[in-house]
Amino acid sequence: MWFKIKSYLTFLLKSTNQHGVHSPFVFDLVTNCFYKKTAASKITTFKKFKKNLYNDLTVIHITDFGKGSKVFKTNERKVADIAKIAGISNKKALLLIRIIEFFDFSSMLEIGTSVGLATSALSIANPSAQVTSIEGCKNTAKIADNLFNQYNLKNIQLIVGNFNVTLPKVLKNQQFDFIYFDGNHQKEATLNYFDTCLNTVHNNSVFIFDDIYWSTEMLEAWEFIKKHPKVTVTIDTYFWGIVFFRKEQNKQNFTIRC
Repeated sequence: MWFKIKSYLTFLLKSTNQHGVHSPFVFDLVTNCFYKKTAASKITTFKKFKKNLYNDLTVIHITDFGKGSKVFKTNERKVADIAKIAGISNKKALLLIRIIEFFDFSSMLEIGTSVGLATSALSIANPSAQVTSIEGCKNTAKIADNLFNQYNLKNIQLIVGNFNVTLPKVLKNQQFDFIYFDGNHQKEATLNYFDTCLNTVHNNSVFIFDDIYWSTEMLEAWEFIKKHPKVTVTIDTYFWGIVFFRKEQNKQNFTIRC
């Protein structure tokens, strides 16, 4: 708890808004994406999917390959509780939708489907894009798959299995415009996934790492990623770490309140 409080206070002291940004690229992103409103129709659609999961009282057994939960004490969990506690918040989901629209991503990868709430936001943002999502737990993946089928989200490919096996297969001979990392909050695993995914990036690819302040080791992973020679621009929003590989950009790290 103390780490969370201290890290957030540090973030507030370091962070700025668009007026403290001296990069045309990042200034444009902040003013025309971060601080814009999400289309009302997409907000309504996302909240419909979320309500569906919040009303699902089915109890499932979770297979957790990651760090585990700080809240749940057992692997027997209600779908509604998973969605409420581990699912993406409205604020993050709507920002995610705006980011995807802003960059017009056509190929997206999500590492960590869970019950499919963030995945649905990816699909809502660009229904014509190809969304690939991988999940380690077959029971949560089944809930997500049911959600996608119920709402006819045809642009999502769901792949189930341990990330160490599925991720290299998904990335083989493939490039992604956007990769959302939300499957394992351990330093070693996060850096392994980052390193594996680096082989697929192009100049305009974007990575987002969820919960970079989840623990001291996740913050260490984030600091390593920021310093990587292939990374040119990073944005720390506290809840996300956003990474760019644009070779035309000078190496800069931004801390921005969203």
